[in-house]
Amino acid sequence: MKKLILTAAITGAETSKEMNPALPITPEEQAADAKACVEAGAAIIHLHVRGSDTKPSQNLDDFRASIEAIRAACNPKPIIQLSTGGAVGAPMEQRIAPIVELKPEMASLNVGSMNFIDDVFINHPEDVEKLAGHFKDLGVIPEVEVYEPGHIDITKSLVKKGLLNKPVHYQFVLGVPGGCNGDARSLVFMHESIDSDDSWAVAGIGRYELPLSVHAVVMGGYVRVGMEDNLYYHKGELATSNAQLVERIARVSKEVGREVASPDEAREMLGLK
Repeated sequence: MKKLILTAAITGAETSKEMNPALPITPEEQAADAKACVEAGAAIIHLHVRGSDTKPSQNLDDFRASIEAIRAACNPKPIIQLSTGGAVGAPMEQRIAPIVELKPEMASLNVGSMNFIDDVFINHPEDVEKLAGHFKDLGVIPEVEVYEPGHIDITKSLVKKGLLNKPVHYQFVLGVPGGCNGDARSLVFMHESIDSDDSWAVAGIGRYELPLSVHAVVMGGYVRVGMEDNLYYHKGELATSNAQLVERIARVSKEVGREVASPDEAREMLGLK
């Protein structure tokens, strides 16, 4: 079985230190956390950033500060995957700006609108096509965020229009209220709905993180964990760090005979330049 690519989603846009004091928010905290995650087995750091007011930010200076701090702290250098999702309600122009100006190796691509907990996450088709075009023109590898099966069909239509290259890399985000639930059968259905040459990872939200991660390990997929998705290590027990969540899945993967990919191995597996 191919090596496991582990992603650490270290901060997110919907979480706060009030929910878990260990959540990294400042560039310095994110750099220290990213370093520990890479040492624990993470090849990718999925990055949202915060402003000086601790609120989610799409400001380019905030992204630059965190990216530079993470690169300086980490050896080997992880793939830094920027979020273009922002916080729910962020204007598309702000969400696009980080990939256009900063040209990361990889970034997230949300392709469909949906109810998202108590809000609505808008991704207008015209904006999605515009954003996908930027990915292609800039050579940024997209990770397509899939919250429900219809998003796979949208992605395939973007491929037919020439806006996305094959193979596609999908992230199945399961367990968000308003999207597909986190049952194992949801993961199996998603996996069976994509093309055989495409790659995939799963991000289980909340209590779904651990069981879905284990399923992905044995199914041959990749895994995302971190405080963006889940603030707990066990029920009622807050995670002490993102690295603690990464270490657990790296340990499980090695126990079943599947090695964890280094950042450079992940680059080769995902087709990054």
